[in-house]
Amino acid sequence: MELDLETDEQIRNRFQDISKEIAVTGQSFYHNGWVFGTSGNLSAVVSDEPSLLAITGSGLDKGNLSSEKIILIDREMKVIWGNYRPSAETALHLTLVQEKSCRAVFHTHSIWSTILSQKYEKDGGIWIEGLEMLKSLDGVKTHEHREWIPILKNSQDMDALAIRLKEVLNQTPNIHGFMLSGHGLYTWGKTIQEAKRHVEGIEFILEVHGRMDSLNPKQKKTNKR
Repeated sequence: MELDLETDEQIRNRFQDISKEIAVTGQSFYHNGWVFGTSGNLSAVVSDEPSLLAITGSGLDKGNLSSEKIILIDREMKVIWGNYRPSAETALHLTLVQEKSCRAVFHTHSIWSTILSQKYEKDGGIWIEGLEMLKSLDGVKTHEHREWIPILKNSQDMDALAIRLKEVLNQTPNIHGFMLSGHGLYTWGKTIQEAKRHVEGIEFILEVHGRMDSLNPKQKKTNKR
């Protein structure tokens, strides 16, 4: 379906509004130390029909992110609007939107997610439980909730990684996020605000987990499912 944002005012206005939200969110993630350098990607659905996604352009400093640096792409990763190219990791965003029916996908690359995703890659993920911050996750009502965060081996083959991601999502349908080994966190939400809350909650949880590990280096943890 051909799209002309100059004439399609409704989609153009929605894209502009979402781009502003993504830019503000990216700046806040940068200031929290979760997307240094050019790391991280943030996206949100603009339209279902036609299928359109607003996403940060590749190679951008999130600390200086602005709405003009957000691009609009279709499901084939073709740029409909904007002056940047999409990151190769856009394939994972599109997979999550399709498989989870979510409206926003955020990928961060914090120190703690990098450390823990490498440390526990051999276990396939980590269990988190007993923390009040778990209630920041959609549908979680108690700190007694037990949350599994899968860890996928990182790869430059995004098509293969997207296939593996689909398998993990089918095997663990109730998760709120996953990590790529040495590469950070992906989480999502029904809205931009929910996805932002999930990032804040899971990043907090990962830092607590990492600091507890460092305080008890000899304590053996069981993280296998």
